[in-house]
Amino acid sequence: MKVMKYWALLFALLLPLSGQAQLSGHNTKGDFGLLAGTQAPPGFYVIPLFYDFTADTLRDQNGDKLSPLGGGGSIDARAAIAGLMWVSEKKILGGTYGFAVWPGVTNNALASPPLQVNEEVSTGLADIYIQPITLGWNTARADFIAGLGLYAPTGEFEAGGDSNRGLGMWSYELFGGTTVYFDEAKSWHFAAFAAYETHGDKDGTDVRVGDILTLEGGLGKSFMDGAANVGIAYYAQWKVSDDDFGLGSTPPGGQLLDRHRVYGIGPEVTIPLASKSKLYGFLNMRYFWETGARTSLEGNTFLLTFSFPVPSIPLQ
Repeated sequence: MKVMKYWALLFALLLPLSGQAQLSGHNTKGDFGLLAGTQAPPGFYVIPLFYDFTADTLRDQNGDKLSPLGGGGSIDARAAIAGLMWVSEKKILGGTYGFAVWPGVTNNALASPPLQVNEEVSTGLADIYIQPITLGWNTARADFIAGLGLYAPTGEFEAGGDSNRGLGMWSYELFGGTTVYFDEAKSWHFAAFAAYETHGDKDGTDVRVGDILTLEGGLGKSFMDGAANVGIAYYAQWKVSDDDFGLGSTPPGGQLLDRHRVYGIGPEVTIPLASKSKLYGFLNMRYFWETGARTSLEGNTFLLTFSFPVPSIPLQ
């Protein structure tokens, strides 16, 4: 299930400090995993989520460490989110229609001894993510999902400001994915999900972030009639077009560096939250170690997600 996109704010904060010119988009890596291509069954869901990204490494276009993080600094991004999702019984083009909205609060901290910085950057409302349309299809051996998303600039933003909680721009996302099952019982599965993100100009500027492609998914095994899952999740993200710094302007540092990329892999587990008579929801935990970063932060990501159907599902 989709989650909000907050860590990107920190990437935008750090790169000017080190003379780099890459700008970040909204898409958070790792918010899809083992069943990335599967839509939830029809119903209404409340989805509290905790997100934590920690990094002490900033890498250049050659993969070498850069200051300030290379000199002993660190960065933490935390977000608390309460997503609301509705999957209807309505069919469009043969797919089940769904809608979701993801408001959240972010708390970001930057510590950089080389720059004599050790402070909380900002806490409060971040940019909001909305999925006005999601469609899901199911077959005997595969599920499919596709849709549109947008990010509204509801978080505080000022060009050049040091307390921004948003990116100051509208972003638009086209996404799709599949979950493929290797056995008739649908216990072994592999998922792949792709999201392509484009952007408007940042508020008060002519700056526009380049397009970003994110690939996510996982290989896993289901238990308890599909209620529990364990496996290995992955992601990869690439910037696929250059940042635009406006007519007659130059990027920070005076040059446009290679487009950023980063990969992540780690374990994922989902367990049901139930009594003998009711299924109250699910708990999902996912952890990623990043590698192969270029012109990007490189760190670790942890996501803790609860999914509660409303009302709870009777088991008898």
